[in-house]
Amino acid sequence: MFWIALFSIYILSIIPSTDAPSFSGFDKANHIFAFFVLGILLRFGYRIGYWKAILALLSFGIFIEASQYMTETRSAEIQDIGADLIGIFIGLKLYKYIRKALR
Repeated sequence: MFWIALFSIYILSIIPSTDAPSFSGFDKANHIFAFFVLGILLRFGYRIGYWKAILALLSFGIFIEASQYMTETRSAEIQDIGADLIGIFIGLKLYKYIRKALR
């Protein structure tokens, strides 16, 4: 599931913004939600530490912004990386509580 989500998020991030589905039109909320989901899926799918998960997902967020910078129809914003980081923290924190509840 993690790889499907990762690939889907990347594709949605680089297709022209007029073709990309806008989920309620809130760009930063979309970033937070996408990286929230990725954080949970990464920790459930792989035995990766908290800080390595942050670094891996943050690197992916930076990669997305670099990809958008190179397209003509998308724009890169540093605030998007901040929103990604918020989603990562929320997802990894929630993972901890879900994992505890499942034990």
